[in-house]
Amino acid sequence: MRRRTFLSSLPAGALMAASAGAASARPVQTAPEAPFAGVTMGDRITGAPFAGRSTVWGANGAAATAHPTATLVGIETLKRGGSAVDAAIAINAALGFLEPTANGIGGDAFCMLWDPAQKKVVGFNGSGGSPRGLSLETARSKATERGVLPSVGAVTVNVPGTVDAWWSAHQRYGKLPWAEVLIPVAELCEQGVPMPQTIAWYLERNMASFDRGAARIEENDNRKVVYAPGGRTPRVGEVFANPHLGRTLRLIAAGGRDAFYQGELAEQMERYFRRIGGWLTRGDLSAHQTEWVDPIRTDYRGVEVYGLGPNTQGLSTNQILNVCEQFDLKGMGFQSAASIHHQAEAKRLAFEDRAKWFADDRFSETPVEWLNSKAYAAERARLIRPDRIMERAFPGDAPTQGDTTYFSVADKDGMMVSWIQSNYRGMGSGLVPDDGERPLGFMFQDRGELFALTDGHANIYASGKRPFHTIIPGFACKDGEPWMAFGVMGGGMQPQGQAQIIINMVDYGLDPQEAGDSPRWQHEGSSEPTGEAAEGAGVLHLENGVPQAAREGLVQRGWTLGPTNGGFGGYQNVVMQQNPGGRWTYGAATEMRKDGIALAY
Repeated sequence: MRRRTFLSSLPAGALMAASAGAASARPVQTAPEAPFAGVTMGDRITGAPFAGRSTVWGANGAAATAHPTATLVGIETLKRGGSAVDAAIAINAALGFLEPTANGIGGDAFCMLWDPAQKKVVGFNGSGGSPRGLSLETARSKATERGVLPSVGAVTVNVPGTVDAWWSAHQRYGKLPWAEVLIPVAELCEQGVPMPQTIAWYLERNMASFDRGAARIEENDNRKVVYAPGGRTPRVGEVFANPHLGRTLRLIAAGGRDAFYQGELAEQMERYFRRIGGWLTRGDLSAHQTEWVDPIRTDYRGVEVYGLGPNTQGLSTNQILNVCEQFDLKGMGFQSAASIHHQAEAKRLAFEDRAKWFADDRFSETPVEWLNSKAYAAERARLIRPDRIMERAFPGDAPTQGDTTYFSVADKDGMMVSWIQSNYRGMGSGLVPDDGERPLGFMFQDRGELFALTDGHANIYASGKRPFHTIIPGFACKDGEPWMAFGVMGGGMQPQGQAQIIINMVDYGLDPQEAGDSPRWQHEGSSEPTGEAAEGAGVLHLENGVPQAAREGLVQRGWTLGPTNGGFGGYQNVVMQQNPGGRWTYGAATEMRKDGIALAY
């Protein structure tokens, strides 16, 4: 007999007596401080036991983003006849509203995509330069007590490159009319969408952080109007709208990129900075252009891995993989101490080169070919010892080197887009422009924080210069055919995460969803492109799923292990599978660390 049926057949008095007797017989229990401690995932009938869900498959298109509504926006754009680039623009515009903690039109964008007509990977650099009216002397006067630029305020604001990146990509690859890509997103901003769990958590903490640092922010009211209407940030499940951004997107839909960089919006942004004491001008905005670039490439055990060169850190992914290729990671074992040790040491070596060399190549020359070479990787790999960590990592003597949203989308014609966009640390600078009366609905990036202020440094601040950039899209091919458009968001975690995805799939045979759900490591404490030196050997953070035996082996090798810190990134991936005797199909994956979903049809 089922319990519910049995209890319902007892007299009420018997139930009360039984309840009272049971209560008196049991000691009073209090809820544990960590009610879910020791509880892990349920069992899956197939696939890796740590995977949260299956890879989704479709034949005509796919999208994977950090918000369910953004994924739907992308799929709907594809179904209306849009290209993968149309869908990417719509997704990015939507995420600026849906996930303001990670991106928006006040920031920069980078992309790599498979062009099926040219049968090659192409890319663009959509990052903006510093204001031409802001001198190095003035920038230094705003430095913190650590001698670096602050993370908020007008001194961190560079020209936002995202809208021009949309326009440039649409001019080359768009199928739908420009306005038809953006107007549905503007309507979404005006209607509002329920707030998901992770974004609600980040939004509340970002706004609290701005409040604590308000003295460094020249204007604090507009951000509260947009992101904390009614005096607080939206809670989980509450409908959040941003009609201010909707109005701005309608102006961009009607006037194209010029509305933002030369027209009404540019004038409003200039007036805003003039009023608060900032430096960005309409002239800075008007001079900006997206740069189409050839990605750099390396081969990892037969897989062609692509990245964007400096001023991004894309080369770091290649360098980590080039060093790891010198070792038998598969033989070491999945999630073993030996495997994680060699990967993390490769990261430490790569990041010292990153700190020394990576900068705007219009102002300094990075020896990309040498740093990306197999010969250099072999030389660096010899520095790694299997039984203990390097006491200190140094950059190579090469000859004359935050928060983000990432998404993948692919269309029926075989175009695959790997797109990443960010305001940098948290939501950005804290500054939300207005038209004199109403906010424009977006926050300016704080990417300028990443400039160095040290004489002679490749990444030293200069007027009109692009700072070192952390955001990097990922792309990989097999046998000259596209394989996957993928990325892992999150500041310095990005090349570490990208390398782990490739290693998980190539060395350990995981599928796209399993590769993302696998526990990750993150090393912190390397030298930085801001001029800050390494903190000894740094700290190696491990997610809870890393086996205890691996933890013990890493401690024995001398690693200082840090707690799981929530900084392990957010992953999206769309793969193309070549099927024998049939048409290729798409597999799409996202992960449990974000609010998003992956869909294919």
